[in-house]
Amino acid sequence: MEDYKEHYSVLKNECLDYLYLNNEDKESLVFADCTFGAGGHSMAIVERNPNAKLISFDQDPDALANGRKLIEKNGVQDRLFLHDSNFVHFHDVVTGNHQELLDENEGLDGVLLDLGVSSHHFDEGSRGFSFRVDAPLDMRMDYDNDEIETAKDIINKYSKQELADLFREYGEEKFAWRIAEKIEAKREKEGPIETTFQLAELIKDCYPKKLQFGRIHPATKCFQALRIQVNKELDVVSDVIAQVLPLLKINGRILIISFHSLEDRIVKRLFKEFEKNGLGEMLFENEVKKPIIPSEEEISENPRSRSAKLRILKRVSEKKSKNKYEKFSKIQN
Repeated sequence: MEDYKEHYSVLKNECLDYLYLNNEDKESLVFADCTFGAGGHSMAIVERNPNAKLISFDQDPDALANGRKLIEKNGVQDRLFLHDSNFVHFHDVVTGNHQELLDENEGLDGVLLDLGVSSHHFDEGSRGFSFRVDAPLDMRMDYDNDEIETAKDIINKYSKQELADLFREYGEEKFAWRIAEKIEAKREKEGPIETTFQLAELIKDCYPKKLQFGRIHPATKCFQALRIQVNKELDVVSDVIAQVLPLLKINGRILIISFHSLEDRIVKRLFKEFEKNGLGEMLFENEVKKPIIPSEEEISENPRSRSAKLRILKRVSEKKSKNKYEKFSKIQN
């Protein structure tokens, strides 16, 4: 196991304040954190209130090993339950292991879903998430699962059209077709593309000279697209929201932090749909009209947080009336 790198927990104070809004004095609280990572959000949730219990998820072997040490070190084994699982299995893991807890608490008080990639994955060069160091093209969060196709598999097996579509859809890459053509030509002539440096240099060469040395590396969008495809990140977002909502208690919240426009659009659309149509007999409201973004101070401390957006959906017992005259008519009657 690699030592797990420290991670700046994005929008931590804002998340805690909303999770605990009107919950501070309760004797029983049950939360869930879908990505334990380095434990920043998870530990802060249980440390804020000794009555809080937390169900947490991670599929990364490094994060799990580090997390179990952290939980033991802080003596919260009876309140923080870390599961080796992708949060796409949220409903089964929570109900299969903690149904009694749910029954006692009448559901979950809050669920946090941080869609960002941990700093550990970028800083640990051997994982292939970053092109700052040369490493095998991997990008699997669950890196000991050989059933998951790696970035190398995608780059060397997908057709030119499939690669172009991937880069365009998940990376919003305007030179997608040119890059896909270059990849096809290179692997046919020279063999498989195997490392981050090989791919990053190839992508950079597809950009016009004047765009090759900007603030953001030309390979950034394609690497994002590969990471999303390898880990099925966008599919998981839709799946997990639908699994979380039925487990929320009245006034329970789901908080989602996204880091790029593709994720945020999905979250925004789904939250609007659930606010409008509900889910079965359950009703929901967007708690914030516009996404919460990091402060200038946080961005200066952690530049990676600059693109973060936090949206919050709350389960309610009844919808607020949009008729501003309704309360006056009730008084008159």
